Amino acid sequence: MVLCLVVLGVVTLASLAAPWIAPYAYDVIDLRLGAAPPSPAHWFGTDALGRDLLSRCLYGGQISLAVGIVGTLVSLVVGVLYGAISGYRGGRTDELMMRFVDFMYSLPYLFLVIILLVFFSSSIVMLFVALGLVQWLTMSRIVRGQVLSLKNAEFVQAARLAGTGPLTIVFRHLLPNMIGPIVVYATLTVPTVILQEAFLSFLGLGVQPPRSSWGTLINDGAGVMGLFPWMLIFPAVILAAVLFSLNFLGDGLRDALDPRLHRQ
Repeated sequence: MVLCLVVLGVVTLASLAAPWIAPYAYDVIDLRLGAAPPSPAHWFGTDALGRDLLSRCLYGGQISLAVGIVGTLVSLVVGVLYGAISGYRGGRTDELMMRFVDFMYSLPYLFLVIILLVFFSSSIVMLFVALGLVQWLTMSRIVRGQVLSLKNAEFVQAARLAGTGPLTIVFRHLLPNMIGPIVVYATLTVPTVILQEAFLSFLGLGVQPPRSSWGTLINDGAGVMGLFPWMLIFPAVILAAVLFSLNFLGDGLRDALDPRLHRQ
């Protein structure tokens, strides 16, 4: 757990500080260098256009981490609201809302993201939103299940008898008792969104040049792996380290916050 936090802290701080610590701008081209191997002047080497790979990894981290965080926040807002309404209303409303969730689950996420990007915008902001909008389904089910198990609890019934409205009950009484599962899900969703963005960028559907994310850098490196392996190795190692750290952190939080595991 500590090692995961250290890795995430170092990568996050380095990415945020990229404008100050990156040795070069991410888009500075030097065709005389071409794809140069790692050296004291370019620790991670350069790409085919002579751009410093360390600088591009640092700036790319800003986009990849932002995609993960913003996409997760979008999924939390949509999923929590949807699941809370479904679980609290119950009955026919709950059944119809869950059938819609089942229908959305049957559609491939990549298809949904492509539709959103094509029909609305291919901007980076729309990429954030699109990835978040395909991740809310699981959160809605988690929140719905929690609401169903809590809405008849004594403290909720007391709030109803006191004349408290449904929205107040949901946000003031129910959601605070679901913080544990929500935090665990959010922690595990961030690496999922980052990986999905990397996959989309690998297919050319994600971040567009001259900007870069870890996914676009991996895509660039994969095409020349046999000739210039450093172009693939460095961004791939960084991405893998972040994904593993986030997943291990999420597993640790789940063990600590899920009371069912303690009862077992």
